[in-house]
Amino acid sequence: MSAPSQTAPHIPVLLDEVVAALDPQPGDVLVDATFGAGGYTRALLDTGATVHAFDRDPDAIKAGRKWAEAHEMPPRLVLHPRRFSEMAEVMAEAGVARVDGIAMDIGVSSMQLDQAERGFAFSADGPLDMRMEQDGPSAADFLNTAEADQIADVLYRYGEERQSRRVARAIIAARPLETTGELARVIRKALGHRPGAPKDPATRSFQAIRIHVNGELDELEQGLFAAERLLKSGGRLAVVSFHSLEDRIVKRFFKSASQAAGGGSRHLPHTDAPPAVFSQVSKAIRPGEAEIARNPRSRSSVLRHAVRTDIAPREAA
Repeated sequence: MSAPSQTAPHIPVLLDEVVAALDPQPGDVLVDATFGAGGYTRALLDTGATVHAFDRDPDAIKAGRKWAEAHEMPPRLVLHPRRFSEMAEVMAEAGVARVDGIAMDIGVSSMQLDQAERGFAFSADGPLDMRMEQDGPSAADFLNTAEADQIADVLYRYGEERQSRRVARAIIAARPLETTGELARVIRKALGHRPGAPKDPATRSFQAIRIHVNGELDELEQGLFAAERLLKSGGRLAVVSFHSLEDRIVKRFFKSASQAAGGGSRHLPHTDAPPAVFSQVSKAIRPGEAEIARNPRSRSSVLRHAVRTDIAPREAA
């Protein structure tokens, strides 16, 4: 794939499986909710579909426009510099009431991780930023002003860091923090990191802080309901997640959306559950050994997909 990446190319995860789940046909109108480097979009365009691609990161949209111009992309590609939680409203503004399929690839992209100046990772030292939209409070703003309990709660809730309070106290003591390297060293010291250990203990905290700064889990929940509103009857939704917190939200969403009213049993009374708004919900699909060898970052990915029914969409909680 020819991708609009500024550094190392981004390899779309579970690409064949996502395309198969959406089953795009020529003339279909699809949404790539997380454009990134355009991996899914390129594959969907190749099927003859029209793709509306969303990304909250201005760098991704800028690179996407250059890529589209260089490859003389047809007007079947429309780029939207917006959050995917806003997809229903944005598509209505574009004159599109319903779409045939939606792909969502949740989390941070390879380009963001690989650019030290974005501050998402500690593999190379950079400013403590982590903002996908490059706007609003940064990771440094949060860590240098929040109370210890606030920081600990974020580390525990979004990073499942069992020693969150110890790490939070260490962060408070080391303030002000300005770079990813400084933060990683503070966390490692607090947790007694041994060089050469299989997993860097700073990973969990970096994930948690990034999720908090970008409101990622709230965005995911709102995006799923936006997709429910936007899909036509028979439309398909495919969601790729990368860690248990994301996958849990997707799994619960599909479970609640696909539970039709039952007739009860001799053990349980009759329940008036709402009719199902999604059907044909898949089991978790994970990459095979060949894909993991080709792209180690795909190891933790999980795909779930389902088909929209003709039932009216629910209201988001």
